[in-house]
Amino acid sequence: MRFPENWLRTFCSPDWDSGRIAEELTMAGLEVEEAHPVAPAFTGVVVAEVRSVEPHPDADKLRVCQVDAGEGRLRQIVCGAPNVAAGLKVPCALPGAELPGGLAIAPVKMRGVASEGMLCSARELGLSDEHSGLLVLDAAAGVGDDIRRTLDLDEQVYTLKLTPNLAHCLGVLGVARELSALSGAPLVHPTIEPISPLISDKLNVKIENSDLCGRFSGRIIRGVDARAPTPAWMRSRLERAGQRSISALVDISNYVMLEVGRPTHVFDLAKIHGGLTVRWGREGESLELLNGQTVALDTKVGVIADERQVESLAGIMGGEATAVGLDTTDIYVEAAFWWPAAIAGRSRRFNFSTDAGHRFERGVDPATTVEHIEYITRLILDICGGQPGPVDDQVTGLPPREPVRMRPDRARKVIGAPVSDEEIATAFGRLELPFEREGADFIVTPPSFRFDLAIEEDLIEEVARIWGYQRLPVRPPVAAMPMRPAPEGRRPLLAVKRALAARDFQEVITYSFVAAELDRAVSPVPAIRLTNPIAAQMDVMRTSLWGGLLETLRSNLNRKATRVRLFEAGRVFRADESVASGPFTVAGVDQPMRLAALAYGPAREEQWGLPTRMVDFFDLKGDLESLMPGRLDCEAVGHPALHPGRSARIRLDGEPAGWIGELHPSLMARFELARAPILFEVELAPLLSVEVPVYEPVSRFPPVVRDIALVVDTAIAAGRITAEIELACREEAAAASVRHVRLFDEYRGKGLENKEKSLAFRIWMQDTRKTLSDAEAASAVDAIVVRLADRFGARLR
Repeated sequence: MRFPENWLRTFCSPDWDSGRIAEELTMAGLEVEEAHPVAPAFTGVVVAEVRSVEPHPDADKLRVCQVDAGEGRLRQIVCGAPNVAAGLKVPCALPGAELPGGLAIAPVKMRGVASEGMLCSARELGLSDEHSGLLVLDAAAGVGDDIRRTLDLDEQVYTLKLTPNLAHCLGVLGVARELSALSGAPLVHPTIEPISPLISDKLNVKIENSDLCGRFSGRIIRGVDARAPTPAWMRSRLERAGQRSISALVDISNYVMLEVGRPTHVFDLAKIHGGLTVRWGREGESLELLNGQTVALDTKVGVIADERQVESLAGIMGGEATAVGLDTTDIYVEAAFWWPAAIAGRSRRFNFSTDAGHRFERGVDPATTVEHIEYITRLILDICGGQPGPVDDQVTGLPPREPVRMRPDRARKVIGAPVSDEEIATAFGRLELPFEREGADFIVTPPSFRFDLAIEEDLIEEVARIWGYQRLPVRPPVAAMPMRPAPEGRRPLLAVKRALAARDFQEVITYSFVAAELDRAVSPVPAIRLTNPIAAQMDVMRTSLWGGLLETLRSNLNRKATRVRLFEAGRVFRADESVASGPFTVAGVDQPMRLAALAYGPAREEQWGLPTRMVDFFDLKGDLESLMPGRLDCEAVGHPALHPGRSARIRLDGEPAGWIGELHPSLMARFELARAPILFEVELAPLLSVEVPVYEPVSRFPPVVRDIALVVDTAIAAGRITAEIELACREEAAAASVRHVRLFDEYRGKGLENKEKSLAFRIWMQDTRKTLSDAEAASAVDAIVVRLADRFGARLR
């Protein structure tokens, strides 16, 4: 919601400056996301009048202008704008002026002709993107006046970030009502007088489905001038509210929506065949919308249709077939109340959003359709002329306004402050919430424009907002705060994140909602589908973190990044009927925490001391091993999202815990990647458990080192041999002196069978009480060899 400050002050103008207004609205729940002047900073630009225009002697597209800038003499300025003409008043940047972007104006020669300044377009002043010609000013503008003062370019424009319960603030009048309640300044309602009909024409309208439309009001206006210009004051307000001026009829409709929060629609009456029917769509129907998009309709979408075809998407967007144009002379103006449940989510089905749909799905006042028809009629008659017919108003059902009881003592307890009954009554009065007293309680009947007041807590929130969150007392906690134990065998998630950040990874946080197609590509687990997704491409809950990492990778590559290292810790979601509902769980949904990482591009930042090398499987495996030294094992197993033969299952302490590998070529093509990233994803719970350090005495005796080469089948992983040696050291008494084992060589070739390989291990042995003898060292090695022979058929080479 965006609007200029002066528009707001026409309805409520407290004795506050712009900053105070923004602060008070924000503290009341209407977050002012941005407040800035209409135009960026610039200096030295004045109103000038073009006195004469002559062709440039050496350039066909340039003109030599004599300009009066209010200095008592004429300035010669060379201009290339196609609309420059004698008699126009335009912005003129004088020498010494500084325009947005740091452009400094100085006297120059353009193709041999001196130019003392620059005539400006709207884009050059930072007002809009329009640069097809000069910005033409009102003829009444004073020559030599500062352009910022003439156009009020220092006026503040507010952008509000409204929560869904604040639908009544989706119009300047609604925001003014809140400002009046906060400041106590009077609220000036727009004066709306009924228009006497000059013709008796009425359009036959039939409401077939009362669950779609509760009220439909409209009137015919004949003889309008659609080519009439939109008044400058209206065009200025629309542009400052972020709306592009299109034509007078469209601008008036948009203006009413922004001012009072009521979307309306103007039909070209000549293009309507017969009457209009308000109903649900039908299978097989389609509609070409005003944005040029053609959508297929069904029984879950509301429409307005005539005798031949569908003419409008109810409450969302009009159709191209009955759109008004510059040749339109007769129109039908419509204002309706659409049930929020009938509009919610429909725009997202067609991959777009509209201002009308945004308002109707949150709730628009059903009591003021006729009043707003009268308002838009008055604007049309004043600007475009015409002869109005009578208002046709049909009501099939309006939302009930059930009284809500609020107990003052309960309100004071929830708010945590001594708000008096008088202050509560004042808050309700300022918010235009009618109430009665029943004993000590307040019985509030929500007005027709408030769809968010249904329970006692809603009223308590209203009181707290107007009373002032900033007035809430700040009290230190009085409860005992014992130190919570920190188990040594478990590390916090932050420690894992810091460890990855130290290895040059950057943390990302991605949406838990992803596209079903993407989730299927990276995970074989069936995804949980959302019943009301926030966007069509976010229709399921993720079952893997890889989808978000890959989307983030593509976004970074599109911005010319060459080396990307990302990680994310977050929940994935999968159906599991064994999960019961609880404080932190949803029945039937398992939500385990996972840790995932992605590496792409060079293994190290480019530098003179190291050759450039692309990251590979073992780089990322080393990063993962740094998080869990001595506990990681990889098993060569395929995964549908990873390259066949370049992927592995991760085992932690012998239990399956995740996957690691190179991205599958098909997904490389999908994401348009020049090379494959390396990824891992692992269960977070076992990763957080760590071994508690145990003191061991440091031996004063020298170690004994032995190398052994074992011949085993090629199918046996070296990691399994290493793990078995370490197990032997704990279980075999003869091998108890072994302190460390490391694989340092693998050989395949001459002297071995085709399916054999030789693995060379270096074994360190040491005792804390004595120097080991050769016999003791040999006994330890023999115990290890015998155990490996029994388990794997290994033999010494």
